Amino acid sequence: MALTFPSLLDLLDHSYDSVIDVRSPGEFAEDHIPGAISLPVLDNSERAEVGTMYVQKSRFLARKLGAALVFRNSAHHIETALAEKDGGWRPLVYCWRGGQRSGSFTWLMQQVGWRAELIEGGYQTYRRLVKSYLYDQPLPHCLVALDGYTGTAKTDLLQLARDRGAQVLDLEGLANHRGSLLGGMAGPQPSQKAFETGIAACLARFDTARPVLVEAESSKIGDRIIPPSLWTAMKAAPRIQIEAPVAARCRYLVQAYDDILSDADMLRRKLEPLRAHRSNAVVDAWLEMIREGNKVALTESLMVHHYDPAYSKSRQLLDAEILAEVQVSDLDAAGLDDAADRVTALVQQFVPA
Repeated sequence: MALTFPSLLDLLDHSYDSVIDVRSPGEFAEDHIPGAISLPVLDNSERAEVGTMYVQKSRFLARKLGAALVFRNSAHHIETALAEKDGGWRPLVYCWRGGQRSGSFTWLMQQVGWRAELIEGGYQTYRRLVKSYLYDQPLPHCLVALDGYTGTAKTDLLQLARDRGAQVLDLEGLANHRGSLLGGMAGPQPSQKAFETGIAACLARFDTARPVLVEAESSKIGDRIIPPSLWTAMKAAPRIQIEAPVAARCRYLVQAYDDILSDADMLRRKLEPLRAHRSNAVVDAWLEMIREGNKVALTESLMVHHYDPAYSKSRQLLDAEILAEVQVSDLDAAGLDDAADRVTALVQQFVPA
């Protein structure tokens, strides 16, 4: 009998030794249960072949081909990836909807003697739990937002606060993006579903009696959208404001964004469209700084003429409560350690109204 899980946390905190996703590699890459391993019983092309036969020829022929492929691939997994598993191993298995793919693989493993079980409804059950958590009900956590102008090292401070025991939700890390026009990182962003999986998995395990520190963001990080319940809570969250001089912020950004500042072609592509928002003279000056390789001047000009005005405008529209201001004279290691101590103390002492 397939297993049911009443809540997202119940599923995430399962007691099984492994979670096996038998869907195709493409399905697994888009999103999967955290910690799952991919052992597809149909690869991408096989899944497409069976589906095409189902539509164009007959259901029977598709099922016959699918059965042959599923058991052939399952046998391969038993001989290779699972060869060292002993008799006491307890895997939890799922496919798209808990049907034939996972059912066949689970049956075969049970015949071997492993105590394999199915997730009722498969990945679709898991996705419904994530969607309900992030879309359909208010977030049960109290958030505190870390705010400040671009270049105030908020991402670094989040990590340092986490090291000091604070509950921290790192949205930019989960989105693989630094959250600004020039915030792209190596590698692609996760899918929207995988982004939401990362958020839900973090939040579900946090203690709801303690505040969660999160960086103040817009509603999108790169191409990923912050889910509704989280975004609503973020907008209402009291803020810890990080304040640092322009020169200190500039020094920090030149170091932290060196990969971006070193890519002249990408910079030109990103900055050219800003002529619709900033004057031609300002954009032309940026392009000249790029040509000269003057990273410091470009960074300071971008802050003064683009990032800071946009931040000030968004702050006026939001009108958020400022819990405290943390002044940082220099964003070097010592300055960040001191700021992280103060931020962590503020978060840990915070009691919601």
